[in-house]
Amino acid sequence: MDITLKQLRAFVTVANLGQFTLAADKLGSSQSAVSTLVRQLEANLNLRLFDRHTRLLRLTQAGMDILPIAARAVADIEGMVESSRELNALRRGKVTMAAGTVQAALMLPQLVHGFNKLHPEIAVELHDVAEKTVLEQVANGSVDLGIGTVPDDDTELMATRMATDEFLVVLHAEDPLVKLPELRWTDLADRKLIGPQRGNPIRDRLESELTRHGIILPLDKAMQEVALPLTIIGMVEGGLGVAIMTSAVTRLATSMGLIVRTPTEPHIKREVSLIQKRARTLSPAARRFRDYLLKSVH
Repeated sequence: MDITLKQLRAFVTVANLGQFTLAADKLGSSQSAVSTLVRQLEANLNLRLFDRHTRLLRLTQAGMDILPIAARAVADIEGMVESSRELNALRRGKVTMAAGTVQAALMLPQLVHGFNKLHPEIAVELHDVAEKTVLEQVANGSVDLGIGTVPDDDTELMATRMATDEFLVVLHAEDPLVKLPELRWTDLADRKLIGPQRGNPIRDRLESELTRHGIILPLDKAMQEVALPLTIIGMVEGGLGVAIMTSAVTRLATSMGLIVRTPTEPHIKREVSLIQKRARTLSPAARRFRDYLLKSVH
């Protein structure tokens, strides 16, 4: 059985108008072509849908039973086609994105606002989550896109660099380390440290780079692990320790009167990337948002 949309549309139109001639005019086709489509549908269904007389065309009982089903099918398919046109024309759509709380607060709002001005019918839904959760949500399909750092050995996610963050130290203005002309990582060896939890991609990157350069900091013993960057900043402001973070927090830290210093020997950086799942095809709206983000930051 090979029923086509053209056959169903021809049958519904003829049934509604009561004449092949009128149906042909409405469909922009010839009377013979419309008649052929209806006969093909009857053959496919093995049912007679119309009683045909010289000047009379009447639905059979089978035709009356089939008509509402065929009409719904035509409406559903035409609705699907129109919906796809609207999505491809970006007249509507939805994009979901996950980002760490710092990027979600300080980087993305202006970008989303700029995108909304260009595409007001596309809704952008932003999820501010822990850095580790960004990778999980992109991988399991909970969101279309993410912003964060992808491990080098990850084969499931695809990352496109947006920016480069540098690791730095956030200090209370009265901390003695502020007066050092040059701050080295080894100057932190005896200090009470505050930083991201183990398993956080930022923490993993920091530890691997320190190890690679032969720098030993007692992070597992001396670092108080905190989930949220704002909490880390608040703890530094309260005099509870020295924070190791990235340059993404600079605007927030300095606005609270804290001092930001970049340790030397070595300078440690991490790439902040736009992340998507390799095996997932993005919707037209998500593709447009992805392209807008990459264009805006480069």
